[in-house]
Amino acid sequence: MSSKEIVKTNKAPDAIGPYSQAVKINKMVFLSGQIAIDPKTQQFIDGDIETQAKRVLDNLKAVLEAAGSSLENVVKTTIFLTDMNDFSKLNGIYASYFSSGKPARSTVCVAALPKNAKIEIEAIAEVS
Repeated sequence: MSSKEIVKTNKAPDAIGPYSQAVKINKMVFLSGQIAIDPKTQQFIDGDIETQAKRVLDNLKAVLEAAGSSLENVVKTTIFLTDMNDFSKLNGIYASYFSSGKPARSTVCVAALPKNAKIEIEAIAEVS
């Protein structure tokens, strides 16, 4: 029998819609997409792709930790970019967060994201 648990932490931004930061079920956690919102101010950071990517990955890390997981346990990410010209810059930042045991990944170019963000990342991870 599975038990579904809603994950919430004040170390990541509040959900800006009718969804949870993450949902944990059995030994897996499914994280909602994160954009570059500062969890302390709840304000969007309108910076370059590197600045936004770092904030997004820090937000994901905080939610993972609240769920009892970590970046090392991520098995899949999906990245949404509004400009594929940012792909190589994103890869540099992304690689610094996932230095070993890189997860499976998809990257999709989209027309727009909430708050005119340049990037959004969602993740699935194992809970240790």
